[in-house]
Amino acid sequence: MFRLVTIEDIVRIPPERFGEDLERIAHDQLREKYLGRVDPELGLVVVVWRADVDPEGTIIPGDGATYHKVRADLLTYYPIIHEAVEGDVVDVKRIGIFVNVGPVDAFAHISQITDDKLIYDELRGLLQGEETKVTFSKGDIVRGRIVNVSLAPPTHIRIGMTLKQPTFGKIREGVK
Repeated sequence: MFRLVTIEDIVRIPPERFGEDLERIAHDQLREKYLGRVDPELGLVVVVWRADVDPEGTIIPGDGATYHKVRADLLTYYPIIHEAVEGDVVDVKRIGIFVNVGPVDAFAHISQITDDKLIYDELRGLLQGEETKVTFSKGDIVRGRIVNVSLAPPTHIRIGMTLKQPTFGKIREGVK
């Protein structure tokens, strides 16, 4: 799930950037600090949306920089357990499929894809149902449910999903 989150922080404006637009500098500093990071409360930070900077800063003795309070909006992705998601199959392996769900890839183990026994065809890069002949290959669109989430700061999110419920599974073939 994507969320818009407001944070408060303090940014350091180095002396060599004095005279530049304060909000632009703060935005750059916040992007460097937060963009692409995983936080247990925020999730994965996708975009630093805007930054409102207090124009009155503080100087710390021995440091020529100024420190300013800032409020910023961040667009984050935080996967929720039991959330239904759709995505493109980006990779097919003997052990399951990887599905792009927003800014990250989720993994569906072979036991969580269908009740049919799946056979891996390495040559064609797909999994095929032994009885149903349903195939899962790169580019297919699937719908599933998130069953587990592991946040590993500073940069990793692991998502497990299942496709074995009514209305879930393969939605359509990928473009060949």
